Amino acid sequence: MPKDQRMQKSRDIARLIEIMAALRDPESGCPWDIEQTFETIAPYTIEEAYEVAEAIRRRDPDDLREELGDLLLQVVYHARMAEEAGDFDFGDVVEAITTKMIRRHPHVFGDAKARGAGMAKGMWEAIKAEEKAERRAARARRGVPDRPSEKGFLDDVPLALPALTHALKLQQQAARVGFDWKEAAPILDKIEEEIAELRAAMAAGDQASTADEFGDVLFSLVNFARHLGLDSEAALTGTNDKFRRRFHAVEAALKAGGRSLDQASLDEMEELWRKAKTANGG
Repeated sequence: MPKDQRMQKSRDIARLIEIMAALRDPESGCPWDIEQTFETIAPYTIEEAYEVAEAIRRRDPDDLREELGDLLLQVVYHARMAEEAGDFDFGDVVEAITTKMIRRHPHVFGDAKARGAGMAKGMWEAIKAEEKAERRAARARRGVPDRPSEKGFLDDVPLALPALTHALKLQQQAARVGFDWKEAAPILDKIEEEIAELRAAMAAGDQASTADEFGDVLFSLVNFARHLGLDSEAALTGTNDKFRRRFHAVEAALKAGGRSLDQASLDEMEELWRKAKTANGG
């Protein structure tokens, strides 16, 4: 392809695939892109997904457009590396997801009878169970060991989720078969019980037990939030933002007085923190 043509932008996904192929070209590509692997790119893929979520949270459509593009690039990147390895290409990725979406929505894409029946209770789970069985069979044909995690009811919950979200998804999945609190109030008692166990572990000086009990407290708090209709991840993100704003106010107040954070005492910072908290409505 002529160099001037390679420089042209496009709305066509094929152009992005071509660009990635050019970046990965062993002779004329980008040295950094050429040396990347699935493992080295994976952290960027996760980071870009978070950037998408952040743009949505800020209700910024321009940033969302950019971040979705960055996330799409990650998909193209992984597909290109798989194509180079002879495993699959981008077209296979698109075919797999379109097949899955059509199959999982017979009430939309099926025949007249299926569309008229609507989405029957349990249909989604039944279809996903069939897909898992087919994947296991396909792995067996290729001589690939079955994944140990694909053996229980909770295995549909991805392991790579952030811990708070992972806890929420586990609880939601368990609740589908009735393993759940009936209301929120008793969970407070459970939280207090877990805190008491945390105190005991701390008093015993047992670091491993302390970490374990601390995790139990967090898990119970996520469960409590779920019953209140709150998203723990979103709630903590809001508190993080609040902490950032207040700490910045402390820093700005010190700077206005010609001082830095490391020159201030804890008492001074606490006083400025209280002022920032009052100024921002508590």
